[in-house]
Amino acid sequence: MVRTDMAAESVARASDAVIGGVSSQEAVNEQAGLRIERIHIFTQEAARLVGKAIGRYVTITLLGAGLEGYSDAFELRAQVIAQEIGALMGKRTSTLVVGLGNRDITPDAVGPLCADGIFATRHIKQFAPELDGGELGEVSALQTGVLGQTGIEASDIVKAVCSRIGAGCVIAVDALACAQAETLGRTIQITDTGISPGSGVANSRKELSQGTLGARCIAVGIPTVIDYGEGEGAMMVTPRGIDAIVKNGAQYIAAGINLALQPSLDLADLRSLV
Repeated sequence: MVRTDMAAESVARASDAVIGGVSSQEAVNEQAGLRIERIHIFTQEAARLVGKAIGRYVTITLLGAGLEGYSDAFELRAQVIAQEIGALMGKRTSTLVVGLGNRDITPDAVGPLCADGIFATRHIKQFAPELDGGELGEVSALQTGVLGQTGIEASDIVKAVCSRIGAGCVIAVDALACAQAETLGRTIQITDTGISPGSGVANSRKELSQGTLGARCIAVGIPTVIDYGEGEGAMMVTPRGIDAIVKNGAQYIAAGINLALQPSLDLADLRSLV
């Protein structure tokens, strides 16, 4: 059985029977050096055959060097990520950005590192409204840790915080697993279906979704691990440049989220505020 969190891989591997329940479109942004694939799974049968929930999935692939490399198109790429997140979110509302994963394990540190870079504003809007001017989106940031550290399911933590602060949308960021080497460390997936942390590595936890949280849930992630081999010799491996992949990937996602949630600010403004 092939394990992957990537909808594009699952759709590509599925039989022709799913075609009637899946639509897809692809575009290339040459200036930003990105390929954007948008997939919509819209029937229960297609969802069953693909193994992914009904909903929309966006896969952004870096052309040329992967996430470990430097690119002078950082701002353009962050703007593309922001546009795709915004399209899935719809109307802006109070948003909770959640960094899932374990910062002490490099391939699993995408979420916590991303949360470090989020411009949180809820306290400003509540306690210093004179600094707001009415233009800031209301944003909170949370790092849940993992079950082995906290003894609490991340989904339960997020649900409790959502309820307490009245968040209308959750953006959950996590490391993902993939099945194709060309996907590893060079793609970003965004979906409006939520996420089951650890599902791609056979350690699935309680899902974060609109059904479990009572709020819209956008999930964003980067594939950092892939299966290698079969049977007793099977391993889960990660790229040699994983430190740079995780660091740069978290910066891309954080910048994209910040731009999506604070359209009145540009990237230079946001960098000075985080």
